[in-house]
Amino acid sequence: MVDLIGQYHKIKEDVDQCVLEVLSQANFIGGEKVKTFKQNLEKYLHVKSVIPCANGTDALQIAFMALDLQPGDEVIVPAFTYVATAEVIALLHLKPVLVDVNPDDFNIDCKKIVEAIGPKTRAIVPVHLFGQCAEMEQINKIASENNLYVVEDNAQAIGSDYKFSDGSIAKAGTISTIGCTSFFPSKNLGCYGDGGAIFTNNENLASKITMIANHGQSVQYYHDLVGVNSRLDAIQASVLNIKLKYLDEYAEARRNAADYYDYAFQNHKDLIIPFRNQHSTHVFHQYTLRVVNGQRDALKEYLTLNQIPCAIYYPLPLYKQKAFSKYCEDVNFLPVTDQLCKEVISLPMHTELNSEIQNKIIEKVLSFFK
Repeated sequence: MVDLIGQYHKIKEDVDQCVLEVLSQANFIGGEKVKTFKQNLEKYLHVKSVIPCANGTDALQIAFMALDLQPGDEVIVPAFTYVATAEVIALLHLKPVLVDVNPDDFNIDCKKIVEAIGPKTRAIVPVHLFGQCAEMEQINKIASENNLYVVEDNAQAIGSDYKFSDGSIAKAGTISTIGCTSFFPSKNLGCYGDGGAIFTNNENLASKITMIANHGQSVQYYHDLVGVNSRLDAIQASVLNIKLKYLDEYAEARRNAADYYDYAFQNHKDLIIPFRNQHSTHVFHQYTLRVVNGQRDALKEYLTLNQIPCAIYYPLPLYKQKAFSKYCEDVNFLPVTDQLCKEVISLPMHTELNSEIQNKIIEKVLSFFK
């Protein structure tokens, strides 16, 4: 699904040098490498504060810890997303309220957000799924009218631009109260281990998040808050600092690959190609088709037998997961989410795709329907 080896070889000299530099200095936790990456990412995102941490799930958990929500408070989450989005909410004894998504871009449905708001609602988590932003202008408006926080799950859309109705532009993850991302190796900006980060323009929140990620301390051995131990190490920060220089180039390569797929599949009666929002650029963390003839699972099996990588994100909606059953006793049917879970299939999408590779993938997809 991704070619991390091919990508590495293009930047091998710089990566090897930076890793060896960290090893020679033996400054593995914190230090100048992490500080430099933090500053460079702040500059790229045009955000006041980036707080690096150990992974994307930690980023979400720390973000919610910083908001001082109380047990039983409700957080509205799309039902069509990876488990981490709702998992951290449950871990903090909050209640994830799972709602349906849009059938075109797979992002959270603003109408369903409004319907789900109740007296205990405290926050909304839009997930910028597969590489493009949710409808943030409307979500922020809903949040403002109801005095709610907004925490953006930006694990799949770093580098995407959101365009407001007045023409202004903001980077995904910087549009609301707090943004969170993952640097898992397969992400558009991925390290060679694990890592994550939290973004905010609120200085007070930034200070609090920084403390929570470091055992609740701002001065060593003086703990003002109950925190966690979540750090981005220097080797990962060094790798990310190099790859950040290429992030826009990587996004363009992914868009070109997506356009190539589109041309091959756009008129096929059994396939729906990815939708592009007018309010957001698409950085294609995934290239996800919908198979509308009920043969998605058979297509996956056929591609696997023919050694074509593919994946289903996600086969079972969160509200049907056993782990969340107690939160979803009154949720019987989310039609769009349920339909997507039966139809979506993702094809290989990475920076090293070329026409030769894509033609092999396309040929096998099309031959299945003959």
